[in-house]
Parts: sequence; C-alpha cells; structure tokens
Amino acid sequence: MRVNTLKRAAVAFALALPGAAVATVVAAPPAHADGCYTWNRTLSQGSSGDDVRQLQIRVAGWAAYSGIVRVDGVYGPETAAAVKRFQTAYGLRADGVAGPQTFTRIYDLQKDSDCTPKHFSYAELDNGCGKGGWAGGPLSASATRENALRTMWKLEALRRSLGDKPLYVTSGFRSIACNRQVGGASDSQHLYGNAADLIAKHRSLCDIARSARSRGFSGIYGPGYPDHDDHTHVDSRRENNRDKSSNTKGWSAPDCGVK
Repeated sequence: MRVNTLKRAAVAFALALPGAAVATVVAAPPAHADGCYTWNRTLSQGSSGDDVRQLQIRVAGWAAYSGIVRVDGVYGPETAAAVKRFQTAYGLRADGVAGPQTFTRIYDLQKDSDCTPKHFSYAELDNGCGKGGWAGGPLSASATRENALRTMWKLEALRRSLGDKPLYVTSGFRSIACNRQVGGASDSQHLYGNAADLIAKHRSLCDIARSARSRGFSGIYGPGYPDHDDHTHVDSRRENNRDKSSNTKGWSAPDCGVK
C-alpha cells in the first residue's frame, strides 16, 4: 500500500466520525513493498548499512560512463551520483538523496515477491541449456543468484535508457557443463550470473552496446567482435575480479565504435 492511499483512508475515517468538524490526519508510515525490502530512513552521503547496500543494488545501472556502483553498504559520492542519475531518469528531484519519493519509485519498479525489476525475472536470467537452477558454477548457488539480481537491475536501467522498450535475454547464467556444451569461454562471466546476451526489436545491437557503457557494465561485446553480430553481450566482470584494485574492463563492438 502506498503513502497517498493510507492518507486518503485516514482522512475518510476521520471525516466519518460523528460530529467531526475538523479531521486530524496522523502521519502515514513509510511506503513499503510487501515481501521484498522496506527502507525506513532517508539515505545520503555518510549513511551506511544494509539499507544502503540494498539501494546500491537497485541503482547499479546508473553508474558513470565506464564506472560501476560498488555494492559495499557505504553511501559515498559514487552512490550519490548514481541516485541522482536514477532520479533524473524517472523525473524526480535530482539531489542525490534517497528519500520517500526515490524509494516509492523503486517500489513501483520491482516485484514485491522477489525484489527483481518488473521487466526481468530470475527465470529469464537462468536459462542456460534450459535446465534451470543456480548450481554448477564456480560460485555458490546463492552468490550466483545475487549476482543475477544485480545484473537485472542494470538491465532495467539499460532498458530505460533505450526508451523503455523490451530487451530480450537470449542467454544468462550457465553452469560449467552448460558453458562447455555451448562452446563458451572457460572464464565466461555467464558462469557467475554476471552476464546477459541481449537482442531488441526496437533498438539496434549497437544502440545497446553504446548505452551499456554508462549502465555499469564493464564487459561489452557486440557487432564486429567475433561471433557477436547477432547479439550484444554485457557483463559485470569488474565486480567479479578477484583483485579489487584492478579496473578490469573489456569492451569490443568495433562496428559500433565501442572499444
């Protein structure tokens, strides 16, 4: 239930009381998403905690050009800038502070049951060889699934940047066995839940590749790169890099000017 709905209900109840001439409305509680996650405070630079981490997952696709949003639970300049871009993209006051309006917009974008963005699903990201399940990769099933959630929120941002037209995932997570079966690279980011191969009907593969540069993706491969003329691959290899001091990036879509 949203805040405005609660307020209307409170006003209606107060006005219905016998002899009530003036209604006093009690402040409504924060808007929330049942079965998902609720933010109970305004967040800004200097905040820290799991609520910041949950926010970072959802704004990970609003990174700077060639940048990422670290999901570390610390609200620094990087997170504030991503929040500001998110706010701008959805017509909110762009101040880099995550308050009720920002959270309400996030609640509107996500599915209450599992916190995935409304235009993508776990089933869509877990389609390696058609078997399903998150086991069989280098990481635990839970870690792989969490990576897939962050990937989906980046895809939601990418979709928004391309005019809110459908993006289709043709390949997501693959187990080691599945990756061998399809001839994937031995170190493929698909093994970690960090990657998605994309096509679209309303935008070109080059449009996808170009926009992905500012959506938190450190791996982008598309037209002009071997075996990528029929899809654009995006991944989050930088977050998956074991050496956190290294700025790992791999972009190659020569036909699109992405390198």
